[in-house]
Amino acid sequence: MSFTPTDEQATALDAFHSGDPLAIQAGAGTGKTATLAFLAKQAPTRRGRYLAFNRAIALDASARFPDTVQCKTAHSLAYAALGYRYRARLNSPRRPGWVVGQDLGLHAPVRINGIDVMPATLSNTVLRTVTGFCQSADRELAHHHVPRLRRIDDEEAHSELAALILPYARKAWADLQDPHAGMVRFEHDHYLKIWALTDPVLPGDFLLLDEAQDTNAVLEQIVLAQKGHTQIVMVGDSAQAIYGWRGARDVMTGFDARHLTLTRSFRFGPLLAHEANRWLTLSKAPIQLTGTDELATTVGPHTRRADAVLCRTNIGAISEILTLLDNRVTPALVGGGDALRALAQAARDLIQGRRTHHPELLLFTSWPALREYAEHDPAGSDLQPFANLVDEHGPDAILNAVEQLAPESAAQVTVSTVHKAKGREWSHVRIAPDFSPPPDTDVLDAAGRPIPGPVNEAEARLAYVAVTRACRHLDPAGLACLHHHPDNPRGAG
Repeated sequence: MSFTPTDEQATALDAFHSGDPLAIQAGAGTGKTATLAFLAKQAPTRRGRYLAFNRAIALDASARFPDTVQCKTAHSLAYAALGYRYRARLNSPRRPGWVVGQDLGLHAPVRINGIDVMPATLSNTVLRTVTGFCQSADRELAHHHVPRLRRIDDEEAHSELAALILPYARKAWADLQDPHAGMVRFEHDHYLKIWALTDPVLPGDFLLLDEAQDTNAVLEQIVLAQKGHTQIVMVGDSAQAIYGWRGARDVMTGFDARHLTLTRSFRFGPLLAHEANRWLTLSKAPIQLTGTDELATTVGPHTRRADAVLCRTNIGAISEILTLLDNRVTPALVGGGDALRALAQAARDLIQGRRTHHPELLLFTSWPALREYAEHDPAGSDLQPFANLVDEHGPDAILNAVEQLAPESAAQVTVSTVHKAKGREWSHVRIAPDFSPPPDTDVLDAAGRPIPGPVNEAEARLAYVAVTRACRHLDPAGLACLHHHPDNPRGAG
């Protein structure tokens, strides 16, 4: 590599040469991929593997690492081992979930907790159960793989649902074992799980696991099983562990290894590092960042239009897109508009008196039923902004806005959820105002005002990911509700 290593990178090199397992906490913009490539090049007689989060990262790494390192995703390894046998099923036409359910034997509604659960909902739940199993380290399907559905998520109701769903899920999983034909559409996670159940051995002198803070259980199982014969190096940023809601977890913190850090960010300057550190403190992260003095990154109200607007939710993204279009600004949306389109179409179905198959809304029979749930049931409070947005603009306006989205290369502003922005960076970033403060407690301060509850660590991690996407300027106005929280290291400022 053509760069001079920092003290932390030099320490990592010495530790790598020892052959001991390592866990490297690499903060935002600290050059973790460059560091790993540096380690590999300094050990030319050792051969290893680099496991990437997705194909794009693996391809980028292939151009940086020496030929002694194979850069792949777990899925590509699984495909080469046995996934290719299912090629015909992977390329088969998509089939509606309710049709798959009929093939599995789901023909009639079932009443649970006073709610009629329709066959299409049951079919969807069966397929989600199989997905949950495939993302786990378990060897058999079990009750905890069955997802909880809105309005029937108490223990008794879920147990009843799970007892009904599991036989069909086992039938679906058996169907997926046939490489030639079957009822259930075959997905990439299916052959990954089938491969994991063979207890694969990955030969090599070392195994580098990237984005280790967002590892699902099936990949964790594969990696940890290699510990007896190869050096495992986990790299990631615990403060960017933001996918727990879909089964990912931070496998670095409990990993029995030597723990090192990379804390100098080459993405931004000291002012933004200071801003990032407040969220690192709130998320109880094991590191604090320093910025690069030569980068004069500024923080404060925006003086020009941002290159990117980062939102907490899909609903916040819809609001930003509508506002940009009203101001005749062409927006792009990271990841495309499919999720927003599906939400708007689901709302339109309910408004027009039809049931919807959207997984978040499928148990509602009408739009008034959803509104009542969102307004009066604490479990439905997250749907309130969506309901308000639809009532204000109508689903057709949202669908029209999605159709006006441009590719990022042709857009004036890129809109993204924080989850989709992970791994990205922009020059000028604005944080959207859809972050919410924690609810108030019953305790009053000296002025008689309710004291807010503690900042959720998951929210602090999202804020950290959001602010560290900026390189030159950050407008953090959307985080004001959390800035002034008493837990915040600069909460009074």
